[in-house]
Amino acid sequence: MSQTPVLAPVSGRAVALADVPDPVFSAGMVGYGAAVDPPRGVVDAVAPVSGKLLKLMPHAYVIMTADNVGVLVHLGLDTVALDGAGFTTHVNQGDDVTAGQLITTYDVPAVVARGLNPIVPVVVMDEREPGNVVASDAVRASAEIGSGTVIFTAVK
Repeated sequence: MSQTPVLAPVSGRAVALADVPDPVFSAGMVGYGAAVDPPRGVVDAVAPVSGKLLKLMPHAYVIMTADNVGVLVHLGLDTVALDGAGFTTHVNQGDDVTAGQLITTYDVPAVVARGLNPIVPVVVMDEREPGNVVASDAVRASAEIGSGTVIFTAVK
């Protein structure tokens, strides 16, 4: 059995996934995990785990670890509609990345100005068993956290 610590890609307030105001995430339809409500400034979003960058879009990215744990970071809700506005990527799809490495610069005020929620869900892709994702104390307490803080552990 492997345990994969998953880091917060941005600083902000840790949020339980069930409290994300989007049923696709809050109900675990994509997978289970946690979220971070970022500060209302321009922030750097980093890799929550080390691995291969399987998918890179301006508003979201997926990293697959060596233990085959796929972690999705989604920068804001419904931000696909922005067609990349407010996001600057710094790596390429297919790159090997290290936990904590800069992936995307996220212009949170630009997203908020468009009337969208800037919260950042982080989930284990296709995880159907909520017990396989163990939230950190920071998430359970809705604590303010820094980028790179463990927000949950994926058990496989």
